[in-house]
Amino acid sequence: MPSTALRSRAASLRHPRRRAAVPPEGTRERLLAGAAAEFAARGFAGASVDRIARAARVNKAMIYYHFASKAALYREILGDMFRAVCARVRAVADTDRSPEDKLLGFTQAIAAEARARPHFPPTWFREIAEGGAHLDAATLADIAQIIATLAAIVEEGAAAGRFRRINPLVVHGGIVAPILLFFASERLRARVEKAGIPRAAQIDPEEVVAHVHRVTLAVLQQGPK
Repeated sequence: MPSTALRSRAASLRHPRRRAAVPPEGTRERLLAGAAAEFAARGFAGASVDRIARAARVNKAMIYYHFASKAALYREILGDMFRAVCARVRAVADTDRSPEDKLLGFTQAIAAEARARPHFPPTWFREIAEGGAHLDAATLADIAQIIATLAAIVEEGAAAGRFRRINPLVVHGGIVAPILLFFASERLRARVEKAGIPRAAQIDPEEVVAHVHRVTLAVLQQGPK
């Protein structure tokens, strides 16, 4: 009579699907890239796991091998951005730079991370329009930490008599909104340029960062401190 091991081996040969599937190297990265493009184009509700799988060149089962659900995949993409921004702005705040320079570093951090992830601005605008319905507690905590870091920079400037005190959410919105709009509007600006507006598609991101920083300083430095 064949041993248990031999019977198991024979069964696995008759039923190859029982073998543990090992995803090819790079599958997770391709899934994240395909999902990022899909969510940016269609938002969470409109995104299709079938399209994501085709873009990643894998079967749909591989999505659930790496991620528990479509929502988990989406949260990973959003969380990646906010974790990166949170780490970068905290590093800026922990330096001995002046409050003005820290504010510039904060603005540069937002721009650098948004530029590194072209999918993020349109995805985030869609999520904002839906009231942040798909954010998990960890991502919300990172967002809160980013705003708290900016609040600490503003308070440091106010304590030194260099800034006036203002709600940090107002400052945050004044920095983040124009930067994300700039990156999200790249294709639209190309069309606007063809319609007759010179250099609409050729604006240097550093020019935008410098403009946002000047406007933010003007708001913080005007009036009684």
